[in-house]
Amino acid sequence: MPSQRDDCLFCRIVREGTYVRKEKGFVAINDINPQAPVHVLVIPERHVDSFREIGEFPAREAKHMLEFVADTAREVGLTDYRVQVNVGASAGQTIFHLHWHIIGEGPQVDVPAHAETAVVEL
Repeated sequence: MPSQRDDCLFCRIVREGTYVRKEKGFVAINDINPQAPVHVLVIPERHVDSFREIGEFPAREAKHMLEFVADTAREVGLTDYRVQVNVGASAGQTIFHLHWHIIGEGPQVDVPAHAETAVVEL
């Protein structure tokens, strides 16, 4: 598995969470504080603090990440949606592990009730 940190909530979710979708290198989970009927987070397994460090991903892996975002949106039933990444605290980033928000009005993915809460105590 790519580099991870023991003190990072999203690294822990990548290792132990319940996913909407998973492929080598990336996972998708439901946001615990959804801003729309569908609000999914795409998280790379590799720990990178924010989008500022996107250059740490080889070009092929960065391309795969964007494809994973698009494929996840389609698989959760979205045709129209927003993709958002918050960079830095003043821009709304609260977890300092790069992640993408997929936000739309389509159907929510059914996951077990216990899986919707992705809060893990560190």
